[in-house]
Amino acid sequence: MARSSYLFTSESVSEGHPDKVCDRISDEVVDLFFKEAAKAGMDAAQVRVACETLATTNRVVIAGEVRTSLDEKTMKSKVKSVARKAIRAIGYEQDGFHWKKAKIDVLLHPQSAHIAQGVDASGNKDEGAGDQGIMFGYACRETPELMPAPLYYSHKILEVLSALRHKGERGCEKLGPDAKSQVTVRYENGKAVGVTQIVLSTQHLDEKMTSADVRKVVEPIIREVLPEGWITKDTVWHVNPTGAFVIGGPDGDSGLTGRKIIVDTYGGAAPHGGGAFSGKDPTKVDRSAAYAARYLAKNVVAAGLADRCTIQVAYAIGVSKPLSVYVDLHGTAKGKVTEATLEQVLPEIMDLSPRGIRTHLGLNKPIYARTAAYGHFGRKPTRDGGFSWEKTDLVPALKKAVAALS
Repeated sequence: MARSSYLFTSESVSEGHPDKVCDRISDEVVDLFFKEAAKAGMDAAQVRVACETLATTNRVVIAGEVRTSLDEKTMKSKVKSVARKAIRAIGYEQDGFHWKKAKIDVLLHPQSAHIAQGVDASGNKDEGAGDQGIMFGYACRETPELMPAPLYYSHKILEVLSALRHKGERGCEKLGPDAKSQVTVRYENGKAVGVTQIVLSTQHLDEKMTSADVRKVVEPIIREVLPEGWITKDTVWHVNPTGAFVIGGPDGDSGLTGRKIIVDTYGGAAPHGGGAFSGKDPTKVDRSAAYAARYLAKNVVAAGLADRCTIQVAYAIGVSKPLSVYVDLHGTAKGKVTEATLEQVLPEIMDLSPRGIRTHLGLNKPIYARTAAYGHFGRKPTRDGGFSWEKTDLVPALKKAVAALS
């Protein structure tokens, strides 16, 4: 039986963290090629991007393979432009990392023909998965967004501080783009009831600021973000525990795309298949199937069939249909449905082929840069199709299918 009383910790990093700068640039490149395909009349389903970014002191290297409507010279120019705009939007205008001064190398090349032959549709063969791999989706009742509380509030702290920094409000104009948070949540009888430890390390622009000065700025904001009553006199605070944090971002530590995959998903509360998301077009099941698995898990919980749900799907490169679908309800279904029933029903109510996922969730669009920071899950769907995997519109079909087998 699962433990009912325990502590669990998750962390988040801000949009200005070196790795997140790289995730943002890589996803801006994905969005760029979808936008350019639309302008050129190219079928969006033919766009291919596998883009990795490396950032260090005033240097950015963008490498990978693509299929695009742009010629090489135009492509490199536009990629450099979106990278600079992303760095500027994050807020980097420091001597060691500046959106205008950084040297940017673009080393993108055409997609391998051997990969393309496995992915592209031909004759009677449907589009195959862009690679082998296993992907997980998860949902639980700990927050209204059906996300694990430790990660959700770690994200929210940094998201709110970043918004205030951009607005220049409440002293946050003194903070820099680079930051990390960590929240330890106390569970009693399986429910999140409080916070025992809060960690925040944030870059600051004024060299004279002490850790105590930073805490005066951030503590009132963090108290507003966390649920009422969760912070008590016994809660331990660690704000900039090492002291000064002026040198930040890629100037302080190099960044790389795909190095914060647990931050991107469930904060360690659920498994991760291993593949990163950012910089990949949705033919890559590392990204699209992870979105589909979250979508299905969220709809299972939203339908009231269970309080927790983990879903795994597995693929082989070039093969259309998933090799397996696995469901774990963690003993929370209370007799409403079995895992075996869901394993039968879910592939029937949603086509889990790469093409089926992209079509159902509308993924062939420039909707990815916004996913790069503060998590790919637990976000609100937008009118232009962003975060479509967070919808709960599958609930009626799911309930009907389960009832038919009962």
